Amino acid sequence: MLPGDDRAARRVLTVCLAAGATTLLDQSVLNIAVPALRQSLSAGATDVQWIVSGYSLAFGLALVPGGSLGDVRGRKHLFLVGLSTFVLCGLVAATGTHPATVVVARLVQGAGAGLVNSQVIGTLQDVFHGLDRARALGLYAVTGGVAAALGPALGGALVALCGPGTGWRLCLLLSAPCGAVTLWLAARRLPPPRRVAAPGRLDLWGLLCVAALTLSLMLPFISTPDSGGAAALWAAAALVAAGALVLGQWWRVRRGRVPLVHPSLIRSAPYTLGTLVAMANFGSSLAAGLVLTLFLQSGLGLSALTTAAVTLPSAVAMGVSSAVAWRVVRRIGAHTVTLGLAVGVLALLGGALAAVTLPPAALPLVLAAVQVASGAASGLTVSPNQARVLQHAPAEAAGVAGGILQMTQRIAAAVCLSAVSGIYLRDASSTEGVPRTAFAIASVVCAGLLAAALPVSLALPRVPPGAGRVRGRAGAADRTSSEAP
Repeated sequence: MLPGDDRAARRVLTVCLAAGATTLLDQSVLNIAVPALRQSLSAGATDVQWIVSGYSLAFGLALVPGGSLGDVRGRKHLFLVGLSTFVLCGLVAATGTHPATVVVARLVQGAGAGLVNSQVIGTLQDVFHGLDRARALGLYAVTGGVAAALGPALGGALVALCGPGTGWRLCLLLSAPCGAVTLWLAARRLPPPRRVAAPGRLDLWGLLCVAALTLSLMLPFISTPDSGGAAALWAAAALVAAGALVLGQWWRVRRGRVPLVHPSLIRSAPYTLGTLVAMANFGSSLAAGLVLTLFLQSGLGLSALTTAAVTLPSAVAMGVSSAVAWRVVRRIGAHTVTLGLAVGVLALLGGALAAVTLPPAALPLVLAAVQVASGAASGLTVSPNQARVLQHAPAEAAGVAGGILQMTQRIAAAVCLSAVSGIYLRDASSTEGVPRTAFAIASVVCAGLLAAALPVSLALPRVPPGAGRVRGRAGAADRTSSEAP
């Protein structure tokens, strides 16, 4: 049953869930069609990398500025602008005949998606309160996760049924009708724009520093620098941007102005620790999914359709486990997140063990069973953790808080996708036959990332009840933070 006391709130939730599903499905549906896209456009490796990863980069760059603008200017108009940009650029990318056209279209489309999703979280924070807010944010997280998990399966089916040349274009067109319907619903059902932040100038210096920090952290893993010197320069740039951001925020507070990053967000232990858990889970899940797709197609020689069938159980299991996650939360509280992480670690280790011990003919079936466990683990982790993190955001910084959470996940995704796929490809290229060891090592790395998040999640239930409450200008804490997981 949907949260909310009235039909208007539930209609808003429906629009937000549709927007999240549409934009996050578009990010994952293309991955399985990359070989077909590369052949059709005669694209180089760099072009393909930018087509796939550039979307995530622009998505991450738009999140915090979009959240800040929504807090100050209102959310509905920004939502409509972002979604319109997303749909139009999707059409351009799907009909492009040159790699450069698709790259530029995907970059702008990613920015539109980031603008939309930052408004989604802010809108849910505005409309819902208490336990209903936690459930709404949880549903948004689950919807996006299931959509992302369904992407490879849908992409594989389209490529198999329509052929490589047409299949990759249909993968990009898939979001257009969904986006158009969501746009129409948003124009009718979203509440009128209103300011939720205190009047004042936008923190342009903070926005610039966040953009520079995001670029310097994500771009090296997308462009793959050729030398250690280049990596060191990017690391230095990230440190400079972070330092400039901290100084700028301190200066604005000293002058009595509202900073981009609400000071209470940094002091909130649940917000900080929960964000770290979200980064580990998001990065590990996406990297493990990419390596599995590579292993099934290039390692075992399976078709796109068979690969889709192996990955589909993850989406189904995530949807089912998410539906019962709140019952688990009522019984064991924040330990639900720890349980999900532990199951995820065991699933990844089980897949690695199966890869090095079982015959190739048995691997697709066994790995499909492993995907059931992985999907169930994500369902127990994603929505309870996100609801716990965002319930501590003050009303006037709801958009920024959601933007920072998603931005950190995009950075984690860029790092993990590049690093883990690099580990797999390097070991696979030196192996004759089925690259079992390469897949096992990559899976163990992903399991290690989840395992590193376990002590962080264990610390969350021990945070004192008042330690994470952030207060806005009016001094009002979240009245029902103790009700949410």
